Amino acid sequence: MSEPAFLAAEHVRVTLGGRRVVNDVSLSLPRRCLVALLGPNGAGKTTLLRALAGLIPAEGLVRIGGDVVASLSMRERARRFAYLPQGHAVHWPLPVRDIVALGRYPHGATDPARLAPTDADAVARAMQATDMVAFADRPITALSGGERSRALLARVLAAEAPVILADEPTTSLDPRYQIDVMRLLHGAAERGALVLAVTHEMGLAARFADMVLVLHEGGLAAAGPPAQVLTQTLLAEVFRVDAFRAERDGTPVIVPWSAHG
Repeated sequence: MSEPAFLAAEHVRVTLGGRRVVNDVSLSLPRRCLVALLGPNGAGKTTLLRALAGLIPAEGLVRIGGDVVASLSMRERARRFAYLPQGHAVHWPLPVRDIVALGRYPHGATDPARLAPTDADAVARAMQATDMVAFADRPITALSGGERSRALLARVLAAEAPVILADEPTTSLDPRYQIDVMRLLHGAAERGALVLAVTHEMGLAARFADMVLVLHEGGLAAAGPPAQVLTQTLLAEVFRVDAFRAERDGTPVIVPWSAHG
């Protein structure tokens, strides 16, 4: 039996600077699912992600767990949605443990040095899941890019929100860390979260995602399992590429190979 819808959007539209960026997007997504959001530059991926969480004004209706997102307080939205923005820039040399503890702020934890047992346990689980325990006392500014990305992902996991929104979490990472991050996101989905990750890496999406959404010119061009959605026709029409396709261990392998047309 398939999971029921947990996050649903109906006719979502976003206009920025007088231009329609997201145009009439409707979707229905379950928990226990890693969803990859793909699309060319300027397709509206980040804007849609922010609209779903109620971070920017949008027309249409978004529900989470049956509740209308627009009716929730900002703190309640922060409990329902954990958001990992683009990039791994950090400016304050805080210890990794304190950075991860920021994920408990929506639950009332305001001092990383004085966490309640429930909050401390959530932080410990997140650091263990991301293999960051050994870095707990190290300033986050002293970490490599890959280590920093795992620390920021641990902050998101510490929130224990039912929905994780990750905006290009593998950008600028070497292949090993890209795989690590996608495995961590897939693990969060297996533990019960709905994970929606924006990515340009269609190979990673094909390997790790349970579902793929493809945005094109602000609209939803396709949705479904990666092997069904990422066809040669769609890749040519939306991304203007031809791709090498294969299969390994029952998982599709897709590598953009040449420009199309």
